[in-house]
Amino acid sequence: MKDAQVVTEQAHQLVEAAEGLFTAGVMSHSGHANLSARLDGERFLLTPGFVRGLRPEHLATVSLDGRVLAGELQSVSTEIIAMHSAVYRARPRVGAIIHTHSPAATAFAVAHRPLPCRTEPMLRFGQPEEVPVVPWGPRGSDVSVRGIADILERRPTTAAALLANHGLLVFGPDAAATAHLLVAIEESAEAEIAAAAIGGAVDFPEGALEAVRASIARVAS
Repeated sequence: MKDAQVVTEQAHQLVEAAEGLFTAGVMSHSGHANLSARLDGERFLLTPGFVRGLRPEHLATVSLDGRVLAGELQSVSTEIIAMHSAVYRARPRVGAIIHTHSPAATAFAVAHRPLPCRTEPMLRFGQPEEVPVVPWGPRGSDVSVRGIADILERRPTTAAALLANHGLLVFGPDAAATAHLLVAIEESAEAEIAAAAIGGAVDFPEGALEAVRASIARVAS
């Protein structure tokens, strides 16, 4: 596949993912988010500093070492290149990353509390474990990036992380799958908070993940 075609396809997938997040109602009041998609082992597409009304031509191509290769970025997005690069370096199979300030998930980040996996969508969409918390560091700083890299090393199967006092970071094989998981995590965070008022959420029974996988396999066969 030609490079231009890869860029075009990935750009459209990021635009669709951003639109889907707004439609799902999981964005903060400001609509702040940044999305990226891997192009190859050295480059990825990144949103320019806004995602409301995002179009393919707004996206910039950047290198893992922080250089803007095509397009333009606002300073607010330049700061987070290192964050996205850290995930792509640590997880070669990750194809897309989304960072938001989704309200309920961010509540867990502000409280420095991992989000338990107690809803079936989290099992189905790729996070069958708690979402860990990365210690706070200034946005895009070495401290923050090192914290993310450390969590990815210590939690090799997690597909998401809560950034303390900041927001949510989710990553997956492509933009659509990553957006689906982000929605599942935000809904789970909402459910956890609501359940606290009626006695608290309850863990899945043992073997729940295997049961869900078997159910998915039956439908797919």
